[in-house]
Amino acid sequence: MAREIVVMGAGMVGVSVAWHLARRGHSVTLVDRREPGRETSFGNAGIIQREAVQPYPFPRDLVTMLRVLPNRQVDIRYRPGGMVQAAGPLLQYWQNSAPKRYARIVPEYASLICLSLEAHAPMVEAAGADALVRREGWLEVYRTREAMAARLRDTAANAERFGVRYRALDAGGLAAMEPDLADDLAGAIHWEQPWTVADPGALVQAYACSFEAEGGRVCQTEVKDVVRRGSGWRVTTSEGVLEAEQVVMAMGPWSRDWLSSLGLEIPLFVKRGYHMHYGVTGSARLGHWVMDAEIGYLLAPMQAGIRLTTGAELERLEAPPHLEQLAAAERVAKKLFPLGERLDAEPWKGARPCTPDMKPVIGPAPGQEGLWLALGHGHQGFTLGPATGRLLAQMMDGERPEIDMAPFRADRF
Repeated sequence: MAREIVVMGAGMVGVSVAWHLARRGHSVTLVDRREPGRETSFGNAGIIQREAVQPYPFPRDLVTMLRVLPNRQVDIRYRPGGMVQAAGPLLQYWQNSAPKRYARIVPEYASLICLSLEAHAPMVEAAGADALVRREGWLEVYRTREAMAARLRDTAANAERFGVRYRALDAGGLAAMEPDLADDLAGAIHWEQPWTVADPGALVQAYACSFEAEGGRVCQTEVKDVVRRGSGWRVTTSEGVLEAEQVVMAMGPWSRDWLSSLGLEIPLFVKRGYHMHYGVTGSARLGHWVMDAEIGYLLAPMQAGIRLTTGAELERLEAPPHLEQLAAAERVAKKLFPLGERLDAEPWKGARPCTPDMKPVIGPAPGQEGLWLALGHGHQGFTLGPATGRLLAQMMDGERPEIDMAPFRADRF
């Protein structure tokens, strides 16, 4: 039976949830203060990462901890205010990264990742967005043979266990694929399955337009209040009041405060990130998305230029930007590939919503009938949005989801 549903949050996750619900015949309103795909979904690396079956654990080995401690790295930086604010979740994150706990988390997390491409495919087709998507994989480059060999040992296990496909390239093979990269690299792993997107925000917008074509409504407005009223929900916005039988919370890092106001405490914390677009020097060309694995940044040939994305910054959500991490990445990246001038007036800053056990929250909100959650996807909201939408729609319609959703329940905390 068709229902009135409000989806709060128009990033990749929220748009995907709304799309699937509208396709099932429900009357869906998608609400966000900005246009679809203009927050975290806009600024990511633009990879649908079918290979990413292992979430990012908290570093526990002494060598890594000593490397990170001076706070000058490209892949991870931290700020005292952010560390203090997220102390509880970060401690749990560290605990869940212990070998035995992490080993239990990986197959649960991988069950979502394995759905990523097949979940995006019908949305790309319905949105007519094929021109934005490339199906050539991406390159994870290494500076030392030792680091690459260690990575390949894990990769071989993932290939057998989770169907990950890849090629190991030596220095010559890498140079043949990307001749304008530095000539002192040891090699690369070519992840063959992932899709790359030349404008991530535009893909989310295309999905949103497809949602509207299914009869959905996009409402760009500020949410002021969310309360349960009788057997349904009332969402008060700056443009008026929306009444709904059910509400989906998909507001990424902003979800925590809204849930807290409803008496729900989900231990979300944020990893912030930055990007900048660049021209190229001379006739240089970058044909693939390239990650400098031992340093921790990525170069992506986007429509707007070569996008450089940094690693993670542990800081408060709304704290001012700290641009030293981007500057450090830029210095190294210019030695890897001949980047030209900066093309953006200001660096972009965004925040990834993370959970202490590295898995998203997908399913009903405990003790809040009619409230559903789709949040906490960490580094993989862009990858996992369509799979999340498909699975949550199955749950909301009382169907048995195609994978076990118990690991993603909110009451696991």
